Amino acid sequence: MQLVTVAGPPSSGKTSVLLKLAAVLGRQGKRLGVVKFDCLTGRDKDVFDAAGIPCAAGQSGALCPDHFFVCNASDAHAWGLSRGLDVLAVESAGLCNRCAPHVEGALAVCVVDNLSGIDTPAKIGPMLRLADVVAVTKGDVVSQAEREVFAFRVRRANPRATVLFVSGLTGQGAEALAHVVAGAPATPTLDGASLRFTMPAAVCSYCLGQRKIGTDHQMGNVRKMDFPREPA
Repeated sequence: MQLVTVAGPPSSGKTSVLLKLAAVLGRQGKRLGVVKFDCLTGRDKDVFDAAGIPCAAGQSGALCPDHFFVCNASDAHAWGLSRGLDVLAVESAGLCNRCAPHVEGALAVCVVDNLSGIDTPAKIGPMLRLADVVAVTKGDVVSQAEREVFAFRVRRANPRATVLFVSGLTGQGAEALAHVVAGAPATPTLDGASLRFTMPAAVCSYCLGQRKIGTDHQMGNVRKMDFPREPA
């Protein structure tokens, strides 16, 4: 089974891209399944179920969604094997630009929206910077010049990645993405595998449930900003 991590900002089109990818792979006789990690709620499982795509979904609740993903990654992989999938896509909530769910030895895809602004590729961080493929969505509703400028910004943030324009509406570009997925290595297990990026070092009083504001209530890993001072 091939494992693909799919990350990207909320509403960038991750689910739509996976639906189009599953359709292409299905025509090739391959079965794609999805494990969706979300934060509080989500209806993506209903969408995958309606399309006949095997899907398991979990919400992190009060836990950091990226930590929730790592805690359940091996179980997600085992679920994919038990369902006899050819390709397992692990779709993350994509809420934190500090993190990346990408795993060494597994294909890493970042989905980013062409309408999100030309500075977005630089802001997303390791989710995009460490991806093997950057799938740009909504490129069919902007001009060719805007597409090229956005792609340039993506390549500047990650020169190593393959940049593909994939339409979540028409499926254009999904064949190219399926071709890349077909060349991805198999992932026999995730036990002992390594993330491509460290999770946040964030053990502070607020991680442990503190709600009060002020220095007296802050303990552990606390980082302060340097605010500009008025000249004397």
